[in-house]
Amino acid sequence: MDVDFVFRIAGIGIVVTVIGQVLSRAGRDDIAMLATLSGLVVVLMMVASMISSFFTSIRGLFAL
Repeated sequence: MDVDFVFRIAGIGIVVTVIGQVLSRAGRDDIAMLATLSGLVVVLMMVASMISSFFTSIRGLFAL
């Protein structure tokens, strides 16, 4: 796992938090929740692709 990956996830978290706070203070709580869920989905897709490549490398290691 690269440090770049961790910084990318942290950056997405900071941006989503700021957007959520701005929307929440503007009275748009429903849109703030959608923004938070969108950020969560993006991060989960990034992690899923990293896990997929991990299992591919493990499969190649054991030649299965």
